[in-house]
Amino acid sequence: MEIVLHEPEIPANTGNIGRTCVATGTSLHLIEPLGFSLRESQLKRAGMDYWDKLNVTRYIDYNDFLQKHPGAKVWLATTKAKRTYADVQYGPDDCIMFGKESAGIPEEILVAHEEDCIRIPMLPTIRSLNLSNAVSIVLYEALRQNGFAGLEEAGKLHRLSWN
Repeated sequence: MEIVLHEPEIPANTGNIGRTCVATGTSLHLIEPLGFSLRESQLKRAGMDYWDKLNVTRYIDYNDFLQKHPGAKVWLATTKAKRTYADVQYGPDDCIMFGKESAGIPEEILVAHEEDCIRIPMLPTIRSLNLSNAVSIVLYEALRQNGFAGLEEAGKLHRLSWN
């Protein structure tokens, strides 16, 4: 699974998303321009000590991403989609793209790929969810559909044991 952020603006969101990607074995792709430096303390704080374990790639723009991933299946998360994120079938190598916090994915990209647009249902009075929360919701559905391949199924207690 691959997460793609198109021009993210808030370092803490990207840090949280990076941490989620490390926890799930998911690669993170960042399409520039970024609204922050990758050396920013908020990014590192949100990503904790996991950032150095993250498989992250940067691209100069959307076309650079497309050229380096020809034929990739890319789902576009947008509040404007007709289908929900639970209405589609995700493959294990699919990319899920999210737009910048203030504007989402550019509409020029969305209209060219209407059949690949997905949304998270919410009340019509709400503009959008927090970006890192939205990534987690959609990513975990995609992982669930693929049997949580490679992920730990049960945790161990620290001091006690399960009966």
